[in-house]
Amino acid sequence: MVIILDYSEYLKLKKQLTFNLAEEKAIKELNIQPDAFLPVLFSLKFGGDWSFKTSQLEALAVKEKITRFNEELSEGYTVERVTLFVNPELKGTEGRVLRLEKCGTKKERELVERPFRVELDAEDIVVVNLNPGSMQITLKRTRGPLKFEGSAAYGISHEIEHLEGCETLGKYLWEFEYRVDRSN
Repeated sequence: MVIILDYSEYLKLKKQLTFNLAEEKAIKELNIQPDAFLPVLFSLKFGGDWSFKTSQLEALAVKEKITRFNEELSEGYTVERVTLFVNPELKGTEGRVLRLEKCGTKKERELVERPFRVELDAEDIVVVNLNPGSMQITLKRTRGPLKFEGSAAYGISHEIEHLEGCETLGKYLWEFEYRVDRSN
């Protein structure tokens, strides 16, 4: 088989392969099971929160977006912080929030109830910061338990459901009613 690439395709492929090798090296340097790192890779490459389960392993990655903005220059960047939990343990939840969400396994958005705050611990926790300002991905181990609120808490709750093999059933968008507000 002969593959014909133009020079720009060749350079792109070369960069992708180099990136993949650096990724593999980082996973080895962390001394973490490669399968446990899959939710992080999916979060970095496709966005969102992800979970993964085998008979010996559960892994969950939750993504937070943190915008750094310089008012004087009127410019900034958004760091994506992905926290990986290997064999996570839910320590507690607090609050109740109704929200619309769509899971990749479902066709439509549903109104579901999620906790506002979540406390989570794990056998191993790795925090990954993707910084578009410096064009670097930094990985660092940390200890738990860690507390999250808002969107990150909702994501954790949703991914824990996947790991436990159950899903919250909600109401569909088409069950809502339209109401026109005629006040001025």
